[in-house]
Amino acid sequence: MLIMTNLQFFKTCWQNELNATINIFAALPNDKLNYRPHEINRSAYEIVEHLIGHSIDLVTIASSNSCDETLVYKFDTLQVAAEVYQSKSDELSVVLNSLSEDQWENEEVALTINHNPFITLKRNQMMWFFFFDIIHHRGQLSAYVRPMGGKNPAIYGYSADTQ
Repeated sequence: MLIMTNLQFFKTCWQNELNATINIFAALPNDKLNYRPHEINRSAYEIVEHLIGHSIDLVTIASSNSCDETLVYKFDTLQVAAEVYQSKSDELSVVLNSLSEDQWENEEVALTINHNPFITLKRNQMMWFFFFDIIHHRGQLSAYVRPMGGKNPAIYGYSADTQ
C-alpha cells in the first residue's frame, strides 16, 4: 500500500488541477472579458487576474515565511494569462520539490493584504487555502463561459459542450 505525505498529495493535486484552470482561460472569449453576471460580481478579467495572482502567491508561500497577496496582475490576452499561470506552476513545482516535510508541515507563513496582517497559518494550511480558492474561482469562471459565448471545457469528466 502506497501512503502519500500531505506534501506529495498537494503536488499531485496541483498537477491534476493545472490543466483545468488553463483550459478555462482558453474557453473564455478574449473580447468579452468585461462580462460579469451582476454588478456586484467580479468581471471575468478580474477573476483571471486574481487566479494569476494566486499562482504567484503560491510560489511565495512555498518559498517564504510571509506573503503580501497579489491582488492584481494585468495581462493583455488570455494566452498571456495562461503562459504566466503555467510558468508560475513550473516554478512552484521546483520550490515544492525543494521543501522538506518539516518545512511543509511546521513552518508558519504570515499572509498580509495590502501590507495589513490577515492570517498566519502553517505553510501546508496556507497552500491548501489558496489551492481551494483557485478551484472556487475557476468554478465561477466556468459559470461565465456560456453567457460569454464560449464552450465549457471538461474539468472533471465531460461537460455538455465537450460530448
